[in-house]
Amino acid sequence: MNLAERSVNFVVAALKSYGPSRLKKYFWDKEFSGTKWDFIDDTAGDCVYESLEKYARNGSILDLGCGPGNTANEIAFNSYQNYVGVDISEAALEKGRKRTLESGRSAKNTFVQADFINYEPIQKFDIILFRESMYHVPMGKIEATLDRLSNYLKQDGVFVVRMFTGDDWEGGKRNKPRPLAMIKILETEFAVVEKRVYERRGDPQVLVLRPAPAKK
Repeated sequence: MNLAERSVNFVVAALKSYGPSRLKKYFWDKEFSGTKWDFIDDTAGDCVYESLEKYARNGSILDLGCGPGNTANEIAFNSYQNYVGVDISEAALEKGRKRTLESGRSAKNTFVQADFINYEPIQKFDIILFRESMYHVPMGKIEATLDRLSNYLKQDGVFVVRMFTGDDWEGGKRNKPRPLAMIKILETEFAVVEKRVYERRGDPQVLVLRPAPAKK
């Protein structure tokens, strides 16, 4: 890849995370309409499901940045009653809706097209999930974003954040500084209910959080 291609990719990546909603939707729709993200279509057995099934308490889940509906269709059917998936890409949501129809979960799963950074829920949830989507929250807005969303947690509700913190490459493994810095913010500003670090590709971490007592 030459310098020009790297520069274009860098700009597109920045716009997908931090650009105006209209541009973010354009780029994500383009990618989900193609084959770029086909490799994530099957994540059955992902490490985040253990925590979700534990804390959902057969209740409700809000999945911010839900992509093609993996969580909605791979989590144990009897572990929840109501799921709302939010994503900026209508192309991704169409995949999620199709999978939901095929899995017989249409009565439980709902999908909403919106930029989750500004999304205002219309109900309270047992879990608000950021499955990789925390990467797209500006570092300086993490605390404010979760503070705002805390209003939509039920009593004893939790945030669940799943992030890859390592890169696998030919020379071994290396840490990813930005996700680790994000986790540090989360651990400092919120009450950690549970933290799990998994020794597998990408070194995923799953944090279960509640608003700190001083913020209530």
